Amino acid sequence: MPVRPTATRPRPTSLAAPLTAAALAVTALTACGGGSGSDPDTVKVSFKQSTDNSIHVMDDHLAGIKKQFEKNNPGKKVELVPIKAPDSEYYTKLQQMLRSPKTAPDLVYEDTFLINSDITSGYLRPLDSYLAKWRDWDRFIDTAKAAAKAQDGRTYGVPDGTDTRGLWFDQGIFEKAGLPADWQPKKWDDVLAAARAVKRKVPGVTPLNVYTGKPAGEAATMQGFEMLLYGTGDGTTDPLYDEPSKKWIAGSQGFKDALAFVETVYKEKLGPDVSTALDPNIQTIVRGDLLPKGKLAIGLDGSWLPQDWLPGSGHEWPDWSKELGLAYMPTQHGQAPGRVSMSGGWTWAIPAKAANPDLAFEFIKTMQTKANAQKWYVANSGIAVRKDVASDPAYASAQPGITFFTDLVASTHYRPAYPVYPRVSTAIQEAMEGVTTGDLSVAEAASGYDDTLKEATDNQVIQK
Repeated sequence: MPVRPTATRPRPTSLAAPLTAAALAVTALTACGGGSGSDPDTVKVSFKQSTDNSIHVMDDHLAGIKKQFEKNNPGKKVELVPIKAPDSEYYTKLQQMLRSPKTAPDLVYEDTFLINSDITSGYLRPLDSYLAKWRDWDRFIDTAKAAAKAQDGRTYGVPDGTDTRGLWFDQGIFEKAGLPADWQPKKWDDVLAAARAVKRKVPGVTPLNVYTGKPAGEAATMQGFEMLLYGTGDGTTDPLYDEPSKKWIAGSQGFKDALAFVETVYKEKLGPDVSTALDPNIQTIVRGDLLPKGKLAIGLDGSWLPQDWLPGSGHEWPDWSKELGLAYMPTQHGQAPGRVSMSGGWTWAIPAKAANPDLAFEFIKTMQTKANAQKWYVANSGIAVRKDVASDPAYASAQPGITFFTDLVASTHYRPAYPVYPRVSTAIQEAMEGVTTGDLSVAEAASGYDDTLKEATDNQVIQK
């Protein structure tokens, strides 16, 4: 069934922000109640607040959970401590808060992109003793549980949903280009062929968007490059990290092939103008302008896009499910399993220096009842990580496209999000940017990545 995508919760851009800015941010947060303090009856919950003033999905959801928690726990209070910042600044501010008992909240919202880095830094506490006594933990899918598990074998976060990725396409543009309404490419060449047909027959629109370069951050790495890379090879081994040897992979043909695809998109002018592609706001441009206004034919993007198009979002698009179609991203040559998806997501974690960890876990349990989890998945255009929600007909019918994206969970891939991964991701973005602008050839960009990879991982690299 044709569907319009959900807007991706913006993914991380870069790891670092100026320390002075972060320190100022912590001061501001402390002034507004950022630290755990010493009140044993108050749980302080810190989360990422959207920088788009028209989007209040998380704020509204947590306000409802707060009310429910305080009603069910007389005498207990919840203090919400939002951090309003772009992704890269959010991570920096959060890490600054976690360093001291004076500023550490009791509960924090952690992206799986960085959770292992924070675990290694000693900022989070393991939750295994709590999880062992919580019956609902058995209802979470294993792949989602693994996303918050560290190399020490312990679990440090409770996932609040996951996401998957695919191809969104504009059916009106496809009709003008002579492409089928039930389009399903079988290999990469089919995606490029469709984009070329749009360029020839429907002038004035962007044929294909693939996020690229450092300004797009993790969106470039995960929605763009990894959706290509994980479709190379035979699909049985991770193309970024070799688990048996515990080393990162350099010199692979799949890496070069993925770069070559990106190079083709921008060299043939099938993608946005390079200046637009490298705009830090490219995700907002895609989901708030290009797709809703019929200016983009194909977008390689995430399951969350519709979040920005729902009533009250500020970018309402009531007809998105009638105007957009969905297709799986194919593997490079159509080899098994024939389709590719990447998954990430966010977790709720308890800081090592939290003053009220027990109360914080009680708040997690309230958030993650079946009813509350299901409400959040739908409001956030997320994908269920509770098996009982995923099998509920009410969840499957709550929003167009949910079944399509949920079905991808069984065969999706997860990033090797070890502590060094953020640096690996940045190196990927640099390689992508080089071929996007034409400043580097595929061979030069791949070689530069290999050199940076060796430096970032202390030469823990296996050559393919």
